[in-house]
Order: sequence, then structure tokens, then C-alpha cells
Amino acid sequence: MIQQRNHLIQNILIAEKLDAVLIFGLANIRYLCGFTGTDGVLLVKTNESVFLTDSRYSDQAQTQVRSDRVHCYNNKLKAIVAELTSCQSQCVGFDADVVNVTLFNELTAMVGGGCELRPLNRQLEPLRGIKSRDELAALKAAANLNKQAFEKVLPLMRAGVTERDISLELELTLKRLGGEANAFDFIVASGVRGALPHGVASDKQLQTGELVTIDFGTRVDGYHSDETVTVALGEVDRKLRQIFDIVLEAHDSALAAIRPGVAICDLDAIARDFIVAAGYGKYFGHGLGHGVGLEVHEYPAVSSRTEQNLVEGMVITIEPGIYIPDLGGVRIEDTIVVTADGFEALTSIPKQFKQINL
Repeated sequence: MIQQRNHLIQNILIAEKLDAVLIFGLANIRYLCGFTGTDGVLLVKTNESVFLTDSRYSDQAQTQVRSDRVHCYNNKLKAIVAELTSCQSQCVGFDADVVNVTLFNELTAMVGGGCELRPLNRQLEPLRGIKSRDELAALKAAANLNKQAFEKVLPLMRAGVTERDISLELELTLKRLGGEANAFDFIVASGVRGALPHGVASDKQLQTGELVTIDFGTRVDGYHSDETVTVALGEVDRKLRQIFDIVLEAHDSALAAIRPGVAICDLDAIARDFIVAAGYGKYFGHGLGHGVGLEVHEYPAVSSRTEQNLVEGMVITIEPGIYIPDLGGVRIEDTIVVTADGFEALTSIPKQFKQINL
């Protein structure tokens, strides 16, 4: 599997006429050579791959890393320059989305005028876009923990409990079940705070008659789950129920359209046009979804600006929402994998309207 992934880098070397590629991003490093630590650089040349790290990870790298060589450095930049000099590299690509200006300037000055450092972004973006069987198994395991944790925490949702209480209980439950870490800061947004798409849990108390939006996820073997559920505490206002039904239908309509070859921007339009036709277009400001894997937000973006088509093996979220200031909001999200004839849902918490009777 690692060899197959490195062939993808070799293809980039050929297409971009590069002597080597430097990979600084930890997600791509893990994907390409297996390293799970927090500091290192992978150098992929036409005839060799070298992983460079510091003494903290010497033993770990020797055990985990699948590359031709592992080099333990005292100074990262000097080690990189020495490797590039030894193979007389004249044009080297790097993952521009993770290299800051300071690092780029320092490295440029050190390699000198004989070596061009060429930023790569679009070329590397699709690298992890198609998930393998092992990746899908980890994604399914993480999504299954979501369901188990939500079922355990749901009985705690009642008037007087704070958003932070729910968030903390979800986090503890997921970790007790085997989750490695939170996928992101959990969103628990109740009542008027539901109008905040990224309403991280606060000290606000839940109240009867409110919708509560919960966006959460965990990590298993490095792979993330991401799921959003909106539930009602008791009977809610007619307009809140109306926007819930609109969001659910937009969500379901987009899911029904998923298959290989469908333009991602068209998928976004299916959900967005339905919400617009219902009169709530200005209250749905974000994209329909995003890729999920070693990072909780990764390629491809599922938005009106994405020109790529769906491909079998892509893992994406479908998460339309409506957010109305001073009233509340609804988001409904599932994570799916594109299959040969449609999709398979990885997340499995029921998304139909659920009223918790208090």
C-alpha cells in the first residue's frame, strides 16, 4: 500500500519535472510512510525516499517508517539542505499549504540559487482523496463510536443541562469507548445559538422548546468521524420544525444524487437550490460538505466552487443547514463513501425529526 502511494508522488515528479518533493505536512507524511509523530520531513526523490526526524522519534521512526532511509538530525533545515545537495537537486517541490513564509525564506536562502523550491498545492490535494479498504475500516469504526456515544448521552439532554455538560460527556464517552481524541471542538448550540454554524459549546442551559444542534466526532487509527444531529427538546415552534424538514429534505436529496461522475458543484446545487426555493437561501452560507480522513477537513471541498467530479472511494460529508439569527438553526450531517453505484453511509445516527419529551 505504501509503495502504491509513493507511485503517486513519483507521478507528480514526472509531471512537474521535479528532482524531488519535500513533504512537511504530518497527514501526508503518515499517509506516505506511516510515521505518526509530530515532527519530521519526508523527502521523495526519483530513486529513493528519505525520512528525516529528530532524536525524540529515532526509535519510533525505525519501527514505523517505511522508506528507503531514516535520518536523525540535530538541525532540520541543515539536514534537508544536505540531502538536496548530495543528490544535486535543481528543482524541488514542497507542500505549500503547510510551509509558512519564514520557513520558505530560510530554506531558500540555505539551498542557494542552484536549487529552485517550487510550491505544490493543487498537485498534492487529491493525494489522499480515494480511500483504501483499511482507511474505510478506520473511518467506519470512528463513525460507530459516534453512534454509541450519542445513544449514551442522549438521556442526559434535558432542560437545565448546559451545552458544555453535553459536550464534555460526549468527549468522555467517546474516549471511554476507544476514541483517540476529539476530531474538533464539539459544537453544541441550543435555542438562538443554533444560528451559529460554529457555535462551540457554552455555559448556556438547554431549555424546553428549543432545537439543539450537536456536531461532533472522534478519531480511530488516525481517521476521523464527523456527524451533526439536531434534536428538539419538547415541542418546538412551527417555524423551527419547518426549517428542520427543509434541511432534512435537502440532505436526503443530495444523498440520493451521489454516484461516480457527478460534478461536486452540482451536488452542492441540489441541496442549495432546494433551500433557496423554500425561501431560506440567504441562511445557508457554507458549502455542502468536505472530505474526511486523516484530517477532519480535507480534499475534496463539496461546494459550488469545486470543479471535480465524484469518484468511487471518495469520503465526504453532506451537511446542509439553515441558520436564522434570533431564532435558531438546523444542520444535519452524515459522512459517506462514494460507491460504484451510489454511496454507503459511514455515520448511522438516525436523522429524522426527534423530539425529546421532557
